[in-house]
Amino acid sequence: MKALVVSQHDVAPRVETLPIPDVSVNKIRLKIEACGLNFADLLMVKGTYQDTPALPFTLGMEVAGTIDAVGEGVTHLHPGQRVAVFGGQGGLADYGVFDADRAVVLPDGMSAVDAAAFQVAYGTSHVALSHRARLQPGETLLVLGAAGGVGLTAVEIGKLMGARVVACARGTDKLAVAQHAGADHLIDATTQDIRAEMKALGGADVVYDPVGGDQFTAAFRSCRPEARILTIGFASGDVPQIKANHLLVKNLTVHGLYWGGYLGFRPEVVTDSLAQLFAWYSDGRLKPHVSHALPLDRANEGLDLLRTRKSTGKVVITI
Repeated sequence: MKALVVSQHDVAPRVETLPIPDVSVNKIRLKIEACGLNFADLLMVKGTYQDTPALPFTLGMEVAGTIDAVGEGVTHLHPGQRVAVFGGQGGLADYGVFDADRAVVLPDGMSAVDAAAFQVAYGTSHVALSHRARLQPGETLLVLGAAGGVGLTAVEIGKLMGARVVACARGTDKLAVAQHAGADHLIDATTQDIRAEMKALGGADVVYDPVGGDQFTAAFRSCRPEARILTIGFASGDVPQIKANHLLVKNLTVHGLYWGGYLGFRPEVVTDSLAQLFAWYSDGRLKPHVSHALPLDRANEGLDLLRTRKSTGKVVITI
């Protein structure tokens, strides 16, 4: 089979030919149809992600496809079922072996591309906004990086949860994508002052930040008393430092969110969230935005789209 393999950190992964893996106890083997790319994939290539596998490894965190075989101990799944899996690695290949308890059976009519774009982005935003920040109807939600993989889903879910959503992104084209997803107000990070714009809107009750850097600082200063700030990631490459006395003055709360971490200590948070998200998808209330769907031999091009911020929503590799 073909697989995109990272053999050395900070070197572009290469498509290699590997044996098709054998299925083992409590595992399923998936004939992969699509794999969603994530910013974490870039960090894995660099070797700086918190869950970077040992070298060499096959890249690709979230996949969708058809079960090809099941291992001993797997009774709730069977060959022929279409599922999505967050495996953390191994997704950019023709076949992959994954933990059976991480597989989610796809709703009828859900395409492999939609499924591969779904779990990490929507899961991150839903757990962040619902479980961590406890976003309430009528509150003002400021979303930074609002046209990116997770940011766009935060706009969509925030609107579903009844918030007034302010989308911040770079340029009119990206802001148009966020507006289409339901944003009530738009801030162009390239030309407008985030703090001034938010002050005119009365400030933020919740900040969703996958960017960090100067945008975090501006959003932090835009918070209303008792606001909650969600640190999702640092796409800017700048991890902000927070002064505790500033938290004290406004009674602010900062929440860290690593979605995959819940699988290790409270997996029910993820499974309950995904059940709600797939129900919303089946009801037509969520629609993944995929700006690029590319074949496996163009996977590095897809990674470059993330690196240079030229994509909106998700980039998906079709297998």
